[in-house]
Order: sequence, then C-alpha cells, then structure tokens
Amino acid sequence: MDITEDDGPDDDVARSAARHQQDRVLDTSALRALAHPLRVRMYDILSQYGPQTSSSLAARLGESSGSMSYHLRALAKHDLIREVPGRGTVRERWWERPPGGITLGPAEAVGTPAGRAAAQLVTHEVMRNRTQQLTDFLNTGLHEEEEAWRDAALVSTATTRMTPAQTALLRGRIMALIDDAVDTYRHQTGEDVRPVTIRADIFPLPELGGDT
Repeated sequence: MDITEDDGPDDDVARSAARHQQDRVLDTSALRALAHPLRVRMYDILSQYGPQTSSSLAARLGESSGSMSYHLRALAKHDLIREVPGRGTVRERWWERPPGGITLGPAEAVGTPAGRAAAQLVTHEVMRNRTQQLTDFLNTGLHEEEEAWRDAALVSTATTRMTPAQTALLRGRIMALIDDAVDTYRHQTGEDVRPVTIRADIFPLPELGGDT
C-alpha cells in the first residue's frame, strides 16, 4: 500500500471499504455447496495454510483421500476453490482458495428457508472452528509455544459505548489494518514464519432493560 504524507486513517478506511466492495457474494448454489461441516473445515485450511492436496487434507482431517477429492470437486464446481496453476500432476492435484473475501449471500439467497439454513450452518461451523483454535491456544499454546510467540499474541476483550456510525468507523479502521497486514505478509516465507490468525469481533450487546 502506497502511503503519502496526506494520507490519514480515514483514507485507509476508504481504501479498505472499496476493496471489500469487490468481495464475492455467494449465490444460493455456492452457499449450499459450502454448507457442509467438512467442507467448511477444508475451506478454512486452504484459507489459513495455503494450497493443499487431497492427501494432505486427508491427513489433517482424519478422512480418506477419496472423500477429500469428492468434496474438493464440489467446492471447485462453484469456484470456491481452484487448482493451483502449474503445480501438481494428474495423480496429485494441488488446490487453493482464490484471493479475496466472501460474503455469505445476498438478501434473496439468505431470505429463503434453505438459504438461511445454509448460511447458518456455514456461520456456525466457521465460528466453531475459530473458537476451537482459540481454546486450543489458551489451553496449550500459552504454555508450550516459544516465549516470543507468547509475548506476541493478544487475547483481549473490551467494552465501550458507541453509535452505529462510530462502530462502523471502528470496523473500517480495524479492517484497514488487517488488510495492510495481509497484503504485506501473505506470501512471506522464512524462519519463524507461521500462519497467524487475526480475529476481530465487533457487535452491539443487547440492552438489559430498565435504567442503564
């Protein structure tokens, strides 16, 4: 990202918003193709760890290579994943997730009972996987990771009071920071380089009722 001396936080927010306007909106058929617990996990692995084969996915997930091949083809049919150009053989195909974000579906897709059920399943599985990763880190990573990784990690929750407009601005600023980190380090390799998950949860809490 090129930054000029005239750029400020709001410019970063505008760039991030324009970027995410290009995110793919899943139609009903793609949403339903993804709405399978195992496929969501496969999609997550491709997102977090990069290209995989059916064999490597099978080893990670404890499934057969044949089962992985079936689900990979189902995801590829709806362009949720693609073969890695120039890599692999007829017997060993490599798959990757195309760059860019996704949105679970337009209003007409999630407005139907089938579309809503598919979106709920995908959302549930994504959050279940993310929560399990966080739980695993808290249970083992805080004690077993090297000190440098323990010191670099952050698990934090805070609460404040804001309007919808203020919340949207905060969301935009956080997304701009995340986008910059992803663009800068996405393809980095080398010693001590590992996949790092970045979580950002922003949502209003329900009112308790009575005086607040």
